[in-house]
Amino acid sequence: MKKKFYLTTPIYYVNARPHIGHAYTTIACDSIARHQRMMGFDTFFLTGTDEHGQKIQRAAEAAGKTPQQFTNEVSGEFRALWRRMGITYDDYIRTTSDRHKGAVQELWRRIRENGYIYKGNYIGQYCVFDELYVDVVGPGAACPECGRPTETVKEENYFFKLSQFSEPLLNLYTAQPDFIRPESRRNEVIGFVRSGLRDLSISRSTFSWGIPVPDDPRHVIYVWLDALANYITALGYGSHDDANYQKFWPADLHMIGKEIVRFHCVYWPAFLMAARLPLPKSIVAHGWLLFEESKMSKSRGNIVRAETILDVLGNDALRYFLLREVVFGQDGSFSFDALVQRYNADLANGLGNMASRTLAMITRYFRGEVPYPSHAAAHTPADAAITKLAEKIIIDYQQLFEKYQFSRALESAWSLLAAVDKYIVETEPWSLGESQDEQSRARLATILYTSAEALRIVTALVHAVVPEATAKIWGQLGLGDIAKFSLSELSWGQLRLGTKLGKVEAVFPRADKSAIQRMQQLEETERHVSEAVAANAAEPSEAARQSALSQASPKASAPPQRQTSDSTSAQTKGRITIDDFAKVELRVAEIKVAERVKGTDKLLRLEVDLGSEVRQIVAGIAEAYAPETLVGRKVVIVANLEPRKLRGLESNGMIVAASIEGGKPVLAAFLEEVPLGARLK
Repeated sequence: MKKKFYLTTPIYYVNARPHIGHAYTTIACDSIARHQRMMGFDTFFLTGTDEHGQKIQRAAEAAGKTPQQFTNEVSGEFRALWRRMGITYDDYIRTTSDRHKGAVQELWRRIRENGYIYKGNYIGQYCVFDELYVDVVGPGAACPECGRPTETVKEENYFFKLSQFSEPLLNLYTAQPDFIRPESRRNEVIGFVRSGLRDLSISRSTFSWGIPVPDDPRHVIYVWLDALANYITALGYGSHDDANYQKFWPADLHMIGKEIVRFHCVYWPAFLMAARLPLPKSIVAHGWLLFEESKMSKSRGNIVRAETILDVLGNDALRYFLLREVVFGQDGSFSFDALVQRYNADLANGLGNMASRTLAMITRYFRGEVPYPSHAAAHTPADAAITKLAEKIIIDYQQLFEKYQFSRALESAWSLLAAVDKYIVETEPWSLGESQDEQSRARLATILYTSAEALRIVTALVHAVVPEATAKIWGQLGLGDIAKFSLSELSWGQLRLGTKLGKVEAVFPRADKSAIQRMQQLEETERHVSEAVAANAAEPSEAARQSALSQASPKASAPPQRQTSDSTSAQTKGRITIDDFAKVELRVAEIKVAERVKGTDKLLRLEVDLGSEVRQIVAGIAEAYAPETLVGRKVVIVANLEPRKLRGLESNGMIVAASIEGGKPVLAAFLEEVPLGARLK
């Protein structure tokens, strides 16, 4: 009977579209799942989306949609991206699904029946962004986790007796040192628990977007109890069909980001202890992926989309870079320059070049069949050194990978490629290629067999990380479907003599500097598209995004049609007529009031005086201008723009600004004195 292995990503919160920070966690889990399957484990890989909570309800309202419409759209984008990236998950759970809701209610009942839930009143601060009750004082006090203003909450709640689990949790961390990894996160959690645990509010009664509390539908279940339960609800816990739960639970691995360690390492095991259910075996927290030294986030505007890299360099490039460049468990930096440099050095010049070089020589000198090496007694020390190194790396790679030390594992595999490259340079097989001398032919066969066998071993080892290219190389080696290969049985000498090679083709064409420019341009276009559709929705639908993209990107728009009139001809060249311009009413206004909009780092609420009236405008300039610096400043506004709502506030006009490098807005201004309300012509 096969051993089982159950691993999970965190389920992703649907307040924003997926970016490479999300892809990083998912790629790591997908690589582990592929590796475990090749090692012979019966593997179950779960991912999905977290779709309840006050933040989602507000985001949906701001977008003019129902919460279900909103979550359907964003969850669909996650699923579409994972499909494009070839993520091999076995199930995709949504917290709005009926199977999840019923099972969460069953978990609640079980905890309640065991005496760990009671009703009370909560008065204190709540961070909507983190969906977290926080121990700070005063209305608007900053959340210690994210720094955003908290909201004062006063409501009847159900409470979980978390305070009773300090000692059981500390005993768990001591008995199972690998329960939390890395060590730095484990120490952080132990310190938090030792400082004392308070009972936890686990229901809300001031909004409705959530799972109703059993027997008390005025309350909805706290979003984190709801979300964490996905790891068992997806397996069928609490249902009539719980075969997967019986087979795969407890989880062998929960993979998470370091910002949600407390929820997974304190709350989740406490909930399970209270329900008297088995605990997961291991929780691994990776670091953040940093861009320009900051964690990627929507509010900072420094998000990089996975699609951009897929479009220019492909899926394997993204997967390899993230797992090779970043030491797993630590924060890592991302840049397009580093991505292209790593792609060329390791994939194009490394694995890709080794495959093309070795297989092309076998095709040329041995009619595309794996050659017979000379007798072992005739082997040189150089041949033996490659064999010995390969045997060592098979062991090292497996051990490092199973400790989730991906970067070091890949480094070891590439050290074999480097050794073989040096071996080929020093033995010069091409100098033997045209000789008909039996000894020269035998030597050539030995060199090429040794090189091809080393290539086969690296290809098998790294298939879980770079699946597309390695599947092609495996086919070029004439070995069929690499996914069916048993990695646990990998050893030197398994490449069968006389095997007919497949068609030899390059798998990693070298990238030039234009690749960086193309990726930067795609990201810049995406930022412009997001700004263009923001007037209509906080999170636009994919249809709206594609419509805006077709207008923002010359490559995406249809070719101009031949026109007969001067005005339509001008429009096909991207120009407008004077009549079109006259429709836009640009006027001078003075900012009288400027203040930040709660819950966002990007928006300011302005009151502007046009001379004849005062209007409210919501502008996305908070990251570039402090509110106090704007009062008294004259600006240009589009005065005849249709009103729109942002964050529940009506915006009656739009501030005119230039967009410079990095997307930073710069307000239009005047050198001379200009009266309020003056129209720009």
